[in-house]
Amino acid sequence: MKEYKMRRGEYLEERIPDMEATVVDYFGPITGTEEYKGSDLYVVGEPDNPVFEKIVVGAVDYSGKKDKLAVEFYERDPTELGPDELEAAADAVDAKNDFLLEATARDAKARRDSLKRSVEDDPDHDIDA
Repeated sequence: MKEYKMRRGEYLEERIPDMEATVVDYFGPITGTEEYKGSDLYVVGEPDNPVFEKIVVGAVDYSGKKDKLAVEFYERDPTELGPDELEAAADAVDAKNDFLLEATARDAKARRDSLKRSVEDDPDHDIDA
């Protein structure tokens, strides 16, 4: 499960006031919920795009901190996809990136840079000089 922060001064509930409707618009009907760190996330068990097997997404509440977006994309093995389904792969990437941009206001490059910084700041990743 990946967690994404919002830009400074922005909040997830302001960027996506109706998470359920937004998830349905991007990925397909919600088939259930799944608990993650005390928050219920939406499960799309049969996503519209055949590249995805399942998607788990929602807001994770942190006491005293801003909520984060938690997302897990379960994708099918590309070797199992037929020619028509392979064509849907580009749409799958676009759907993921568009959703994450709408939710976090960060493009793919900014999200990668943020993840790199969080790893560099993590004291568990000491590097011997």
